[in-house]
Amino acid sequence: MAAGHKTAAREETMPHFMYEWSFTAAQAKALVENPQDREAPARQVVEAFGGRLLCYYFMLGKRDGMLVAEFPDTESAAACSMRVASSGAFTAFRTHALMTSAEAQRSMQKVKAASFAYHPPAG
Repeated sequence: MAAGHKTAAREETMPHFMYEWSFTAAQAKALVENPQDREAPARQVVEAFGGRLLCYYFMLGKRDGMLVAEFPDTESAAACSMRVASSGAFTAFRTHALMTSAEAQRSMQKVKAASFAYHPPAG
């Protein structure tokens, strides 16, 4: 299961996802010519798929921006990703499921307890 956020109202875990993107040259030019806050539209699309935007950042480096959001399930996160990626505004758009440290540790325990050993291809 992806990373979770526990609220006081419930103990269930909401999966977290990180999206990262690079704008097309035309979109970057539009932002320079008409500076604008893109967090509000990002929040709207996340909420349209039942999610909650946790953080939104522009970045320096290989990607232009990233956000972290929680969704009720992986399908909702994937639908949000498909909606945005299909807009044509990006040269790259990636979605990553996130895990908390506790979730990663539980995964490690499952590996340790597994009786199956994976054998890589031999040449």
